[in-house]
Amino acid sequence: MTRLARISAAVATGAALFAASSAMASDLGPLVTPSELNAEIDTVDPVLLDIRTGSYEKGHIDGAVYAPYSLFRGPDDNPGQVPPIAKLQASFEQIGLEPDRPIVIIAQGDTDTDFGAAARVYWTLKSTGFTELSILNGGTTAWANAGLPMSDVTENLMPTDLDLTWNDRWTAETPAVSDLVNGKGKAVLVDARPPAFFEGKKAHSAASRPGTLPGAENLPYTKFFRSGATVIDAKTDAAALKEQLGIKDGEEVVSFCNTGHWAATDWFAMSELAGIDNVKLYPGSMVEYSQTDGEMANTPGLLQNLLNQLTGG
Repeated sequence: MTRLARISAAVATGAALFAASSAMASDLGPLVTPSELNAEIDTVDPVLLDIRTGSYEKGHIDGAVYAPYSLFRGPDDNPGQVPPIAKLQASFEQIGLEPDRPIVIIAQGDTDTDFGAAARVYWTLKSTGFTELSILNGGTTAWANAGLPMSDVTENLMPTDLDLTWNDRWTAETPAVSDLVNGKGKAVLVDARPPAFFEGKKAHSAASRPGTLPGAENLPYTKFFRSGATVIDAKTDAAALKEQLGIKDGEEVVSFCNTGHWAATDWFAMSELAGIDNVKLYPGSMVEYSQTDGEMANTPGLLQNLLNQLTGG
């Protein structure tokens, strides 16, 4: 090899290593702690997406932009419904999102159910083509408790011009779920709700009837949090989950709840943390499904249903 060829090879190798290290540096991973984000924030330069409703003006993570959870949700009679792609695109353009810029999603973090909002936003962004996504574990509360910079100054990014399409790889819609219930397909159905909902003792106010999908397994979203904790456990055992739920390699998994909120936590834990393939989220979940004439399980009789409503259980 000539001297020039050796120099060219060395330059190419150096460039490749630099590109690889830059890629690694810019990838925070699906879950990031306040200290990790603070250490990498200047290098990665992510969009900090504050999805809290009614709290942004009172104080937020320094540099965060406002993108309330309602932008990612459906109407009151079907909150889990995905907004039309044109509406999502217009919202994302106004916020200033870019497909090649990392995004960190920030919920409040006061309760374990707050995580579901962040996970649902993560799922929506992933399904519309954004690839470098992270959730701040513990949200604004964990950041503030760590003594990291807060601000009350409204941040605005330059609007962008996007061309988004919906990738349904991680989505299960009602017709497909109905086919599964009717035996026209096979999947592991995972109900992320607390047992009282799974057992038909409680129902969402927008649901037409209580109960669950026939054959579903109950995996409450709280399983992924230590007792009393508001941060999700970053270590998720894929093998244990597969054994518990009876998931075979490559088999489709559908996570659902009432409105695709708690189910987003199950989806995130199984898909993004455990790395289980072919996990889908049913966004409309039981509110949408209960409004069809589809078969349901654990649905109490009229008298028992009335009693459950009166007694709250």
